[in-house]
Amino acid sequence: MLDLIEEKITGTQVAYYIVCKRKLWLFSHQIEMEEFSDYVLIGKIISEESFKREKFKEVSFGDTLKIDFLKVKDEIIVHEVKKSRRLEEAHIWQVKFYIYSLKKMRVNSKRGIIHYPKLMRKIDVELNEDDEREIETAISEIKKIKNLKNPPEVINKPYCKRCAYYNFCFI
Repeated sequence: MLDLIEEKITGTQVAYYIVCKRKLWLFSHQIEMEEFSDYVLIGKIISEESFKREKFKEVSFGDTLKIDFLKVKDEIIVHEVKKSRRLEEAHIWQVKFYIYSLKKMRVNSKRGIIHYPKLMRKIDVELNEDDEREIETAISEIKKIKNLKNPPEVINKPYCKRCAYYNFCFI
């Protein structure tokens, strides 16, 4: 079993692994450009202003898990708030990673919900055994990328123009 706390893999790193290995490497080496991005700021404001009445908001587990909010009933349901569906696959895997991590901590959690308040949409997310294997593979790959001496090459995707690291990669 992976020791997630010792590995120090975060949900953000899992999302960046899906989106861009270079971004993952830069972020993992404390080259953080998010604070200079208007897009990131808008997403942060949407997250802060949405679901204000939730009792368990901005829940952290150590240095690795920071979940937007949790619903506690007969099981724990992970909730994430996102600005747009542009990087939806990364959002889904981030939530699956949170569910996986909670499960490893013996917390009764099997599903999550991604909210897109601006779009008035939500997506249900569940974790199955195949997903767990994919997450374990991703964790192994993330560790390898973090240990690279240099960042992976620049990719050129349509979403790069809105990335917080755009200037770092292209200018």
